[in-house]
Amino acid sequence: MKSFSSSSFANDDAEVLDLALAAVNKHPQALFTDFQWFLYEARDTVFFTAASKSHFDKETLGNLVADMVALAPQLSHGFVGARPGQPFPKHLLDAITHVEEVDDFDGYPDKWVSKSPDIFARDDLPLFRVSAVVRRGGPDEMGRASMIQVRSSHALLEGSDSALLTRSASAGHGVMSDKANKVGLGARIKGTLRGWGMTFMYVTLANILAPPDKPWGFKTLALKRHRLRLLANKLGVRQRSLMFALVTHALNGEGEDRHMSKKVIGAAYTMLDGKRHDADDDFFRVRALEAKFEVIDDFVAYVRKVDDTIDKIEKKDITKFQVMMNSMFKALRGLNRIAPFLPGKRFWRFNGGIHIVLTLVPPHRTYGPMTHGMMEPIYCGAWHPAANICTFCPGREYITLNFSMETRHIANVEKIEQLLQKVEAMDVAPTGKVIVEDDTV
Repeated sequence: MKSFSSSSFANDDAEVLDLALAAVNKHPQALFTDFQWFLYEARDTVFFTAASKSHFDKETLGNLVADMVALAPQLSHGFVGARPGQPFPKHLLDAITHVEEVDDFDGYPDKWVSKSPDIFARDDLPLFRVSAVVRRGGPDEMGRASMIQVRSSHALLEGSDSALLTRSASAGHGVMSDKANKVGLGARIKGTLRGWGMTFMYVTLANILAPPDKPWGFKTLALKRHRLRLLANKLGVRQRSLMFALVTHALNGEGEDRHMSKKVIGAAYTMLDGKRHDADDDFFRVRALEAKFEVIDDFVAYVRKVDDTIDKIEKKDITKFQVMMNSMFKALRGLNRIAPFLPGKRFWRFNGGIHIVLTLVPPHRTYGPMTHGMMEPIYCGAWHPAANICTFCPGREYITLNFSMETRHIANVEKIEQLLQKVEAMDVAPTGKVIVEDDTV
């Protein structure tokens, strides 16, 4: 049987388009990879929002959506009646766009961010929505005429797609794995066995131990990039280590009032890696890594320990964890085919001891017609039912921190700025280390 990637249809090959259409007619998510299937079933969502100097109405918003679908053809997948790679008719554009007038932008984007369950409410509509709020009376004193928000199933978009679209560049995926770079048979067998073992263990534990739904909150924070760069250099650590440490230290609290852990913070973090292999997912570029950050009250000691931890992790073969995770996604999908009631609703609320997910997306730098008039700061984040998530979104001038987490943690977000000011004022002894940053920040 002919296989497809999620963007095999961004072309004019009539045969490929016909085969793709036949597949989605049988099942709307037939073209999803195992990783895409996992995020779709979990109802994971992502969002992008920013202010704009442009005034939006239904027509201009519809034109924007048409441009997005042309650059990211995967947005045309995954729903009943989908025609992969083809433009949307007007009735679909009207259904997934919304424009509202407001007196001001106070409270945005925070009051706009949510779990986005409406994306999945109808199976005959595309799995994303685009909205704009427009200021009555024209631009405010900052030049903001509108704010725009894109919300999508995480199965269709990842952080690198958002960064590409912000630059008006193609976000089509093609086949993301490298079939020529073979994972060794032993490593593949070991990863597969671990994946199946983790699947059965997680399904069992989740249906026994998963907590009930918890109150959830969303908050954003914008910080100047130069400010973080200066402090990272002062402390002798990577910028991402500084950001990870600021967030986890502030959210965890101090002394006996620990919100996450008194000893070790279990974290998962994501990064892009160019060394692809044949066991990689065919859609997603991102790689996940697992870290444990030892809790230390002294922040300078803590951030340097976080930096050392990251250094050790990334010097190892970072493909192993993702190979295991991909095997787990495949096993879960296979299990669901055999027994559709599994993995069960409780499974998606089980976090397996991970206190927080730290996601650093590629730089979002506006360029070209797609983001003409768009202004920083740019906000980009995600929601997953079992994960406290902080997404770091670098722009030219700002880095935004986008929080989706249990409400009990949201109140501690304001402590990040307080901690930052405190450390900036410290007289810190240099480490003598030379830190080489990549272009992610």
